[in-house]
Order: sequence, then C-alpha cells, then structure tokens
Amino acid sequence: MSFQEYASYDGLGLAELVAKGEVTAAELVEEAIARIEKHNPTLNAVIHKTYETARKVAGNPPAAGQRGMFQGVPFLLKDILGDCKGVPTTSACRFFTGLIAPVDSELVVRYKRAGFIPLGKTNAPELGILPTTEPLLYGPCRNPWNTLHSTGGSSGGSAAAVAAGILPIAHANDGGGSIRIPAACCGLVGLKPTRGRNPLGPMFGDLMNGLVCEHVVTRTVRDSAAVLDCTAGPDVGDPYWAPPPERPYLEEVSRDPGRLRLACWSRTFRDEPIHPECAAGVKKAADVCADLGHQVEEAAPTVDLDRINEAFTVLFAANCVANIDAVALLTGRKPSAEFFEPLTWALYEQGKEVSGAQYQISVLSLQLASRQIAAFFEKYDAWISPTLGTPPVKLGTIDPSEADLERAVDPVLAYVHYTYVFNGTGQPAISLPLHQSSGGLPIGVHLVGRFGGEGLLLRLSAQLENACPWIDRKPPIWD
Repeated sequence: MSFQEYASYDGLGLAELVAKGEVTAAELVEEAIARIEKHNPTLNAVIHKTYETARKVAGNPPAAGQRGMFQGVPFLLKDILGDCKGVPTTSACRFFTGLIAPVDSELVVRYKRAGFIPLGKTNAPELGILPTTEPLLYGPCRNPWNTLHSTGGSSGGSAAAVAAGILPIAHANDGGGSIRIPAACCGLVGLKPTRGRNPLGPMFGDLMNGLVCEHVVTRTVRDSAAVLDCTAGPDVGDPYWAPPPERPYLEEVSRDPGRLRLACWSRTFRDEPIHPECAAGVKKAADVCADLGHQVEEAAPTVDLDRINEAFTVLFAANCVANIDAVALLTGRKPSAEFFEPLTWALYEQGKEVSGAQYQISVLSLQLASRQIAAFFEKYDAWISPTLGTPPVKLGTIDPSEADLERAVDPVLAYVHYTYVFNGTGQPAISLPLHQSSGGLPIGVHLVGRFGGEGLLLRLSAQLENACPWIDRKPPIWD
C-alpha cells in the first residue's frame, strides 16, 4: 500500500481495511513508523518511541471475537496522563524524568481494547501549562501548515502528528483548551467531552476539580465519535460521571440534528473585537447553519470573566504545586528552580501561597459561572464562537522562560479567550476546521453544547463537515 493511500483513510477506514484482510496491522504500524521517521526531524512531534512493542502487538492479532472497533490502527499517547506500563511519562519536565508508568491508565486500557497500537509519546508543554508546545526539555513542536507557527498546546505533538498524516488519531487532554486549541491550530477535529465522560483512573479521580478531560484529536467527526464510544463510561471508584448517552455516539454522526436554535458570537466575552479572520470563521459557520435551516442569533453568555480568570489562576497554581510535590514524595527529590522552566517555577511559588479558603472560593466561583452559562443553554441548543482570538501564533510568542507571571499571561489571554471557560462549566465543546486564514493557516470554529450533550454537538458537527468538507485540505508537510 502506498503512502498516499494510507493517509487518505481515517481511523475507522484503516480498521475496516484490517477487518477485510486488505492490509495487516503490522503493515499499518510500519507505515506510521516510516512517517514518524520522515517528518519528526522537522516537526518534533514524537518525543519517545515504542516501535518494538508496537511491532510485537501488531504481529499477534487478537481472535476474531476480541477485535476492537479500531483494531490495528496506529496511535500515539500524549506525554501527559497517557500512562502506558513500562513507558516514561515526563510531562515535558526535567523534574519528572525517569518516572516510568507502573500500570496502564484506565483510558489506555480502553484504547488498547479498542484495538489501537501505541507507537510512542507526543510532545507537550511543561506540565501542560501553556497553549503552545515549546518545552525547554524537548524543544518546540512545529506546525505542519507552517513550521514557524505554534501547534497550540498542550496536545500540540499529537495534533502535529495527525495533521501531517502520520496517523489518523492521537490521544489528547484538555484542562483549559488543550484539545481544542491544537485542533484549531492544526486543522483538526478536537472534542472536549463533558466532565466525567472519560475516566482518569486508577491514579486520579478528577484533576483540578474536574477541569481536565481526556479524549483525542482526529481528522473526521466520525472518528472522534467512535473513539468516545470505546472509552466513555465510569471506572470503578470514580467520584462522579457524566449522564449516559441516549445512543452510541457514532450513530449520532448520521442523524439529522433537526432545526436548532443557535447563538453565535465573534467578539470576546467583554464585547471586544478579535482578529478579523477568526471573526470571519464564525460568520461562515453561522451562514452555513442558517442555510441548513437552523435559527441563528447573535448572543453570548454573560460571565464574570475577571472572577473566572482569578479562579483559574488559583486552581492552576495549586495544581502545579500538587503535581510537583507529589513527584517529590514519590522520588525523594527536592524541587528547586533548576529543574523547571522559569514560568513553571513562578507558578509553583505562587501556588504555595494559595490557602484552602482561596481554593474553595475559586471552585465556588466556577460553580456560579456554571449556573449562569447553563441558564443560557436553556434557550440555545449550541453556541458558536471562535476557538482562538487570533490565527496560530508564531513560535516564541508565548515564552516559558518568562518568570514574570503577568507578562507571561498577557499574550495567552489575548489568544485563548473562549475555551477555558467551558472547562470550568464542564460542558462539551468541539473545535472544527471550518476556515483558513489568508496565509493558509487553519482557523478553528468552536461549538459548545449543553452539559451531557455530546450527541447533539456531534450531529451538528457532522452536518457542518458534510456542508463544508475539510478532509481534502492538506498542510505542506504531508505525504
């Protein structure tokens, strides 16, 4: 099978070829390895390789009755939370080097049961803090659409690999936009599921009071839906879980969404202008939705953004301390500045000053915002906004070496304005590659649904994918 044929299939398409006997899992693994070796010197997307283990798994296919939906499909795990037994998880941090996962996380167990074959770990910013993948430990990950630009973060390595056609699906997670931001930067589908939809066990019950969600980045809506069918559902001992779906998510992709009442917004939550090319992406999506028969109005939820920003700062700073001090307990190492990027260390120092009362007040602030936004979604079925405030920024725009938190955060807030709010509220949200800038960079459009409402969001996303297909748009780094 040629390179071009491989890259033309999504994950379900490759799995179908394996099921029919037209190609073997071993052949798919070798195709993906060849692409990593070809493109990774430029992209720096994969930072740890497990080729030999993947080859062994591919050479021992399961019995027919044990085949998963994605049997034989190559896969990559993010170097944050993608715990795979015997494989390092460093979170792109020098202090974490040498840590080897003692077991597969429950999510990785489910990926393997679905038939995915992991080939390695992908690049990420240190501890997943920034919306760009430029860690000092591994170096910057480069965008296949333009290598001078960021892939987004924190799932930037996964997004770069999928966007370049190395494989159709890769693991990602999202604590403030870390699935949706890289999807927007790299021209992919990036769904953040409802809080509690996918498990975080056995090591965690939740993270940052539910801000963090696990899923994947893909090239098609149906792949995202099908992976969620394979992974969704509570694990034993989970502290809470999302409402069960009405039907399999893959079925939603082929269902008519009906006539929806949609709100769209192409300014900031403070009613300030954004980059005109991002605003144009929202207008395009709104016009298409209207043409499809949906009722579209200009509206946005009312939120106290200053209070939400303050709450996120507290939770992120406290979580930074928790992550680092937990590793210190496990390893006996003492945290010190030389082990960390200056920005991470500044956040760690700030986090040590957070009181229990401050933390709890921050949680209550996000819960209040959740009620305000939930009321908005009693009127509207979904909300359409930009994913980002600007097209993908150039590498170096956001500096992990900046020790002054205020100076470091300023370019982040102008760039990442929408996504993190819905980590606070727990609702599902998806970025779709519906637009491109005049310079040929992807522009993501952000759709947000009701809590537990991935089904409706997937129906609308699939309808937009059919109306404005993006699958034939390829970056310069491809084939």
